[in-house]
Amino acid sequence: MKKTAFLFPGQGSQATGMGKSFVEHSTMAAQMLEAASDALKIDMAHLLFEPNDMLEQTRYTQPAILLVSMMAYRLFHEQISDTPAFALGHSLGEFSALASVDAMDWLEAVKLVHLRGDLMQKACEGIDAGMMVVLGVTDEDVEAICQDAREKGKKVWPANYNADGQIVIAGMKSDLQSIEEALKAAKARRVMLLNMSVASHCPLLESAVQPLTEALEEVLNDSFAAPVVSNVTAKAYNTKTEALDLLGRQLVSPVLYKQSIQGNDDLVDRYIEFGHGGVLKGLNRRSTKKPTLVVSDYDSLNATLEALAGEA
Repeated sequence: MKKTAFLFPGQGSQATGMGKSFVEHSTMAAQMLEAASDALKIDMAHLLFEPNDMLEQTRYTQPAILLVSMMAYRLFHEQISDTPAFALGHSLGEFSALASVDAMDWLEAVKLVHLRGDLMQKACEGIDAGMMVVLGVTDEDVEAICQDAREKGKKVWPANYNADGQIVIAGMKSDLQSIEEALKAAKARRVMLLNMSVASHCPLLESAVQPLTEALEEVLNDSFAAPVVSNVTAKAYNTKTEALDLLGRQLVSPVLYKQSIQGNDDLVDRYIEFGHGGVLKGLNRRSTKKPTLVVSDYDSLNATLEALAGEA
């Protein structure tokens, strides 16, 4: 029996129209959309399916992505109920991962990440925070450039270790821009500010840690159906006590996605990504030789089910 890891994307995977084919083909997905709309008092159909300026705002982006990921996962789970070797999410995707292994109810997770996004936006209000992607520079060089900048009073930190040669930095936008020349001197192929108004996974979010942890206390279950790999440590955990500590720290610590794949790759034969865009499949090509299947819409759901049936 092949062993599988379940993967869930984070911010940056959103796009207008995501989840629409699930809702059009599945009563369950349509009911999930309605339940999320009622719980958040937000028209999720408008948010997901119609052009608007809300989908790029963190407090709305996060529940939108998690909802679509859980539609993808639950439709898959209806057909194949295998327990994964582990679940792993990228940033907010860690909450989708937790919901997938029954560490929390999916609708509670939708409400929780709406709160998380709101706390993150409030922490960054009025300070012109942002994030910047850097391609083609080693982790060590990026870390050294950020360290040097911080010693000069600037606020810049490595935030997402996505793949070899791809790292995202968080901090103050003016400080991020001030290190562009140093990154280019280190042979960066590309340095680009992202369209974000928050600085995720760095100390600028410290004010969000306690209220998020308090909200987590209310919704986390005591036991998990399978372990979840932490963004903070790249190691698996499976208890509420660990989750409370790690998910609070995740707000102010870098996402070790690359390390999570590389460090746990021997435990599985393949990966399945649930959510729009196939972003993690793209990252995985640089960290593992094992296949990543994708469930991002109804057609890819059927293609993944067919691929798995062909192995039987």
